[in-house]
Amino acid sequence: MLTRRSMMLASIAAGVTMNSRTVVAKAAQPATPVNFDIPAGACDCHTHIHPDPAKFPFFAGRVYTPELASPEEMTALHKAIRMERVVIVTPSIYGPDNSATLFGMAARGASARGVAVIDDKTSEADLDAMGKAGIRGIRLNLATGGVNDPTVGRPRFSAAVERIKARGWHVQLFTSLAMITAIKDLVLASPVPVVFDHFGGAQAALGVGQPGFADLVEVVKAGKAHVKISGAYRASKLGPDYADCTPLAQALIAANADRIVWGTDWPHPDSVTPAGKQISDVTPLFQIDDGRLLNQLAVWTPDAAVRKKILVDNSARLYGF
Repeated sequence: MLTRRSMMLASIAAGVTMNSRTVVAKAAQPATPVNFDIPAGACDCHTHIHPDPAKFPFFAGRVYTPELASPEEMTALHKAIRMERVVIVTPSIYGPDNSATLFGMAARGASARGVAVIDDKTSEADLDAMGKAGIRGIRLNLATGGVNDPTVGRPRFSAAVERIKARGWHVQLFTSLAMITAIKDLVLASPVPVVFDHFGGAQAALGVGQPGFADLVEVVKAGKAHVKISGAYRASKLGPDYADCTPLAQALIAANADRIVWGTDWPHPDSVTPAGKQISDVTPLFQIDDGRLLNQLAVWTPDAAVRKKILVDNSARLYGF
């Protein structure tokens, strides 16, 4: 088994600097027990794997460098919070290289599915192979790269839909409410499912009346988009319970509980390189208590039948479990 020291040495060999603070850090594990019954087949629909960079090199065009996070650590997390299934998403740090995601999926086996990042060089044969491995969608990460221009976002969305519409996959977007407003007509007309990460980019402090949130609710109510009520710490600064996310979650669930899925966003990467640091400097992972965060789902929806839809039924349909 790789130790933190051996991974550090491998990282140095790969040209990634890890200082002493990040070497001893580990990806977060839950400190709070789950306080409600988790139904069989529950799925964490948003995770990432950051394995040994000597074997899985980072993308040269990335905007941050995270600490490492292994399949074994992810399995420990899911054992603690009683998640039987997982969706692993390729983060921006790997560009269109999905090797790390496929590695994590293979380690988890039949209970894993994945979402890939592709580009023009990704062949149909590549897509075929990824589909056999359990990839069920492609991701457009517009937020991390700072893409806010609809004249860029609209054609990228349309191209993604065209690329995968014959495969029965979905298009997943990490973006802002402003971009959702700009592409709403395309989403409503989309022949494939559309999935928005992390509350659709809504900011909890601005409430349900913030610009663009009504458009997100509209496409969810129409059944044309799923939303991951995930990464509450991205939407809110009021940790550890992120109470101001409650109205957002409840509005989305009320709009269409059949189009809501849940996820941790483990291992909680900070996708912003701090001022004065280099892109290659390691940015520590956020230490989020995923047990406490999962307990908020029972606040957002006290109805166990609705929670089963969110944790089991919707993800089984969307990801083909």
